[in-house]
Amino acid sequence: MARIFYSLALIFISPLIVFYLYILRGKKNQGYRAHFKERFGFVSKSLFKVKAKPLVFHCASVGEVLAATPLIKALQKAHPNLNILITCNTPTGREQILSQFKNTVACSYLPIDFPFATARFLKRIKPQALCILETELWPNLMAISHKKNIPVLVINARLSEKSQQGYQKVAKLTHIIMRSITVLASHNKTDAERFIELGLDKPKSHVTGSIKFDIAPSDEQLSKVQSLKQLYSSNEHDTDERFVWVAGSTHPVEHELVLAAHQQLLKKQPNALLIIAPRHPEQFDKVAEFLTQSPLSFSRRSQNNYSNKQVLLADTLGELQCLYGAANVSFIGGSLIRRGGHNPLESAAFSVGVITGPHTYNFDHVYPELIKLKGAVVVDNNDELAKQLITFSQNTKACQTLGIKAAQCVAKNQGAIQKTLNIINQYLEPKS
Repeated sequence: MARIFYSLALIFISPLIVFYLYILRGKKNQGYRAHFKERFGFVSKSLFKVKAKPLVFHCASVGEVLAATPLIKALQKAHPNLNILITCNTPTGREQILSQFKNTVACSYLPIDFPFATARFLKRIKPQALCILETELWPNLMAISHKKNIPVLVINARLSEKSQQGYQKVAKLTHIIMRSITVLASHNKTDAERFIELGLDKPKSHVTGSIKFDIAPSDEQLSKVQSLKQLYSSNEHDTDERFVWVAGSTHPVEHELVLAAHQQLLKKQPNALLIIAPRHPEQFDKVAEFLTQSPLSFSRRSQNNYSNKQVLLADTLGELQCLYGAANVSFIGGSLIRRGGHNPLESAAFSVGVITGPHTYNFDHVYPELIKLKGAVVVDNNDELAKQLITFSQNTKACQTLGIKAAQCVAKNQGAIQKTLNIINQYLEPKS
């Protein structure tokens, strides 16, 4: 009954959902209007070159795609003939899938959780199993998969106390979700216990750690980092290496705070360079306009015409990890404002230390360990950010130590991918 009411409510607000995705988001990013029929389960049967049932991975957006990439590539290596479909919710997630995997996987949008759309999607795809990253727990998707005897594997699962309280408010619907889970691989014991308290059978729960720690720069990335360092770290007016910092995945309001901090830094380090990478592509032009109106000189990465400016606007996709690697230190966005932060391990893996704001609840499975091992420092506002940047620019050893500690934290917590692969292997059909 709970799922019926949920489905009716979803259908009732469907005009608003379509208006939001196609009109509002589509106006800012045309990618929301492309492949729109996939939102209703009309996924092309020609996605796969062979007829073997695919393994489906659902990654909500860019962050989940990046986290899942090493896991999926390890799975491809172990099972070269395995059909894989990666679904997502956003155009940037789709672009990241294509960037990371080219034509080695199929990709589509996950349908909106209407029962008819989900049923159509599963009927067309006929997955051998469904792997859901983190907490993308859609009731109809999971319940219908369970009814069709499709294993539902929730991997890299995390559940904050706040999210747990939200699920408790819709207990009957939550019970349906928990009953539909075949197996759950969580970050830690605390996360596992929260799922169990919500009704998950204890034997279904496994603690594997976070696959986000299993990140290692590729040779191609390391080569690109060296090229970026040569391009941006040198200064035509000074033989000394300049101080470079990256502000990654910044949001509106936060863009301005970051630029204000950089202006303070420039008073002490006139040759310092800020590389600012807005979280969403629709923000690129807005940040460029803001920079045009500021006293800061800037170049756009997409125009490839950098010439010793004070700011580089990283308005390209798929380069952020390498840009982190080219910096002395990074600031991870979504944390000076109440957005919950973004993944600091993309920087830490390159031995580049992390500065973060106080709002990191999206990564409360990462930041406590990173801070404890002294690979990250916390600032409360843009003035503190500026002071921390000035300190690191004047104390090269302290800045390098922060990066070393960050990389050590990554190495210490690795191993989740193999544990997760061991679980997935149990649910693959023979000869995959």
